[in-house]
Amino acid sequence: MSYAIVKVGGKQYRVEKGDSLVVDRMSADEGDKVDLVPLLYADGDKSVIEPGDLSKVTVQATVTGHERGKKIHGLKFKPKRGYKRRYGHRADLTRLEIADIKVAARRAAAKKEDADGS
Repeated sequence: MSYAIVKVGGKQYRVEKGDSLVVDRMSADEGDKVDLVPLLYADGDKSVIEPGDLSKVTVQATVTGHERGKKIHGLKFKPKRGYKRRYGHRADLTRLEIADIKVAARRAAAKKEDADGS
């Protein structure tokens, strides 16, 4: 079973192929494919952490929709001063579906031919 740790919007998530995750609002439209930045890739006993090797790992996700989070209510109050403030907040969120986690295969070095062509 392979998984990756990806960075989206300043937060880190552990994802596998087929996972659905909710992240902070992204500017991509619904149905767009986005590439996520991998920080770690693990497959069984092998794991890739080196930046050079991580450049070969691609994590592709599809934007399945934009949502709004749960309403959060807040209150500021200072006793004996007549100070009260109420506020509310609702986060804008994006739902992503992890389409694929790929590791590019290492290509063999090309053979050099002699200068005379034989």
